[in-house]
Amino acid sequence: MALAHWTRSMEWLAAAAEDPRACKEEWQNGPSGIALLAAGRFWDVLVVPKELGLRVAGILDELPLIQPGPCLLDARTHHVGFLLPPDPQAVWVGTGLRYLGRGAWIAAPAPHCRWGAVRWLCPPDGTGTLIMPDVLEVVLQRSASEISLLQGR
Repeated sequence: MALAHWTRSMEWLAAAAEDPRACKEEWQNGPSGIALLAAGRFWDVLVVPKELGLRVAGILDELPLIQPGPCLLDARTHHVGFLLPPDPQAVWVGTGLRYLGRGAWIAAPAPHCRWGAVRWLCPPDGTGTLIMPDVLEVVLQRSASEISLLQGR
């Protein structure tokens, strides 16, 4: 069961690579285990500062009745990326936010990778589940307000 889940997740995620076969090979046998994946086709990515992203990921993981979508931590750049449905018209405004759509690329480990400098906080499940933008927006606003209060702003 776990192997089938992992395989389905890997196939789904690798489909965003320019060469899915080479992507899977890198994940399994490459020196870095990191592959470049194209945003804008199956998903877009909202990149937020690490402190905010970790708080948001924790809240999303605890919400009842909502399947959390994939989110990725890059500890080297101190950012968290949330995978959202593709939306060429999307505009996200906020300090430190970057929206990656068609034409952008992300570095991603295999979907089972939950360790290392680049790792999944919530890995893709292989079914195409993504984070709902409306839910993410509310959680981002709440989390940003809480961080601001804690920092005395």
